[in-house]
Amino acid sequence: MDSSSKIVVIGAGAIGGITAGFLKKAGYDVTLVTRYPEAVVTIENSGLEITGIRGNFRIPVPAVSRIADIPHKADVVFLATKTTDIDLPAREALKIMGKDSILVSMQNGIVEEDLEKIVGKERLISCVVGWGATMLSPSRLEMTSTGDFVIGNYRGVADNRLAPLKEMMDSVLETRISENMQGYLYSKLIINSCITSLGAITGLTLGNMLKQKKIRNLFLCVMKEAMDVAHQMNLNVEKYGGKVDYYDLTSPAGMMKKFWHHLLLRIIGFKYRRLKSSSLQSLERGRPTEVDSLNGYIVRKATEYSVPVPLNEKIVSIIHEIEQKRRKSHPENLDQDIFIRCSRNPGISNA
Repeated sequence: MDSSSKIVVIGAGAIGGITAGFLKKAGYDVTLVTRYPEAVVTIENSGLEITGIRGNFRIPVPAVSRIADIPHKADVVFLATKTTDIDLPAREALKIMGKDSILVSMQNGIVEEDLEKIVGKERLISCVVGWGATMLSPSRLEMTSTGDFVIGNYRGVADNRLAPLKEMMDSVLETRISENMQGYLYSKLIINSCITSLGAITGLTLGNMLKQKKIRNLFLCVMKEAMDVAHQMNLNVEKYGGKVDYYDLTSPAGMMKKFWHHLLLRIIGFKYRRLKSSSLQSLERGRPTEVDSLNGYIVRKATEYSVPVPLNEKIVSIIHEIEQKRRKSHPENLDQDIFIRCSRNPGISNA
């Protein structure tokens, strides 16, 4: 892979659009697929406007609204759609991929097993996105927090394509290669199952959630159930962002240790206090959330391994009710027995 490689980025949201913009700025041959046909002309002519912590710039990027309109084979496909929108784009992407092409999954949840069935295990590279961004409009994007990419083979197999892919993705942000992608993916899934899902249920920003001890305890309870499942899966869960250690956060804790656990969550809540749940934003736009690939994944694996996860089950149920407009996002959604039990003690969800 080099600057002559044909790159296609599917999904012109915050993550996909910024990735495409930085790759184009670095001299790579990039085509961006956007779901907004009216934005194609703007992106190609006036360019993507990218702002935020890595500086401000505007850059034209070749764009299409349909994968079928791409006239060439792709060497690298970055799939940057929501987990709810992976099936059709992956199938369409397969039509523009050669036998040596790769597809890089950039989803919040764990969808690798589904993607393997479509594009094949040999073509799939997993990616954890460890930075934040916001779409201001279909052609205006803001990088809101720094971080990194982690890439690797989902099955932990050595892959000589990872080094050149890393060099390419370093143009966006620092990229690391891991042999434990399942552990990294699960780590991000856990934090999203807390932040994104509880944000959708309560309608609160992260800062307003983590000010409250009862919601901090709910975060810890979601983590505890998820780690109980990981233990049965023999999964080595990585620290999220190199700092959030789920093994420590979910271990039996005395008063002083609990104090430090809550302090860590308070610090996270303050640092990202304006963060608004992506699932809450989806609900506000009348679109489905990613809960089935987040807490729903934990529930499915828990069923497979016979692990009780009543809190995660309730979270999935309530968010589906909000999607169906049978209830609204509001803090009062937490006034139910399972939430009350966990908010008082994060270790007793299974009681």
